[in-house]
Amino acid sequence: MLLLGFFLGLAVGLGFWLWQQVQLNGYLERVLQPLTAHSHKIDLPLLGRLRQEMSTVKRQQQDLQLSLQTYKELLDFAPLGYLQVDEENQLLWCNQQAREMLHLQRWQAGQVRLLLELVRSYELDQLIEQTRDWQKPQVREWVFHPSRENATAMSELKSLALQASSLPLPKGQVGVFLENHQPLLDINQQRDRSFSDLAHELRTPLTSIRLVAETLQSRLEPPLDRWVNRLMQEVDRLINLVQNWLELTQMENTSTMQLHLETVEVRSLIASVWETLEPLANLNSLSMTYSDSESICIKVDKSRMYQVFINLLDNSIKYSPPSTTIHIEAKFITTKEIFPGDRNSPVLEINIIDSGVGFSPEDLHHVFERFYRGDKARYRSPVSESSSTTAITGSGLGLAIVRQIILAHGGDIKAMNHPETGGAWMQIQLPHVMANSSKQDYS
Repeated sequence: MLLLGFFLGLAVGLGFWLWQQVQLNGYLERVLQPLTAHSHKIDLPLLGRLRQEMSTVKRQQQDLQLSLQTYKELLDFAPLGYLQVDEENQLLWCNQQAREMLHLQRWQAGQVRLLLELVRSYELDQLIEQTRDWQKPQVREWVFHPSRENATAMSELKSLALQASSLPLPKGQVGVFLENHQPLLDINQQRDRSFSDLAHELRTPLTSIRLVAETLQSRLEPPLDRWVNRLMQEVDRLINLVQNWLELTQMENTSTMQLHLETVEVRSLIASVWETLEPLANLNSLSMTYSDSESICIKVDKSRMYQVFINLLDNSIKYSPPSTTIHIEAKFITTKEIFPGDRNSPVLEINIIDSGVGFSPEDLHHVFERFYRGDKARYRSPVSESSSTTAITGSGLGLAIVRQIILAHGGDIKAMNHPETGGAWMQIQLPHVMANSSKQDYS
């Protein structure tokens, strides 16, 4: 009886042990199934396979850590700054260039702190929030003013002109590349000062040359007087160039342009500009159409805006084929249409469209730069000597001046190619619009 009971207990124990092994094997099969999907050694025992997969995962982890370290070293060596924040705007990592640009001496690798505690820059914080909200890459330029608790150290820090390019990353993180544009800005300012000094020096001799030419003009008879007339035209062109350069330099160096604001009716202003340029337009049988939804008034500096439309319409006339029409359209839009989520503020949009050759893709980003000359097809051909109409001489500074005037009014201007006419499309957007309820007939 005792022997029977012993063997019966032994059989029950072995059965329970075998059942546990089967359960364990089934569990290991389920655990290893994702890992062995790409494995070719499926004939090994389960524990051996488990050790092999653990070793593979460990090697992969080491490879990933090595790749991460390599990328960090590359970013540290890169001439651009880079920083990365998590979904709560906590700084996760930044390279050496970003530390130097943003003066992040207080931050150490491995620390997780709010970026706003380390860098007092509203522009950078807003850029990161917009990138996360819109889930699109963003670009922004601003002047960064470093902050220090010590007043003595504050005076030693210099402001930097930065450009940031942000990119949305998984899990709400955002990566930001930083470029220091301050050296380029310093070079440009030094160049502008040199040109301005030269322009000031040129005014006196140019005025003297013109006076001499005027004296000769009254004393010479045909055909010798035509050479003096040519001389007068070139001297006037140089004087105009010098004057435009000095004016543009003053606009760019003055933080707030002196504007004499008054209420201006847009249709009347454009009609006045066209009346000035109409003799030039008639040479090529050009016409102009203007359309708006109602009589639009806006508070601007009338003389400055007159200068804007003189430059823009003069360009349209120069590059329009004969017997074509220049279209001008004024309409209301809102800031909400330009920037989704922004408040609903009124904006006046003015579109000037010609049927010329348009801009090449390479020129579109440079048309508002001073002295920029793009496609030769858009160069101005000289006016015939026999023509009695005096054209407005181009200095290569007209669109740069236009942009500065629009910016001083708090607006914006864009250069595009119109999809229907194929010609240049200049789009102006101005805030602070006032609409007249009473419509007037200007036909």
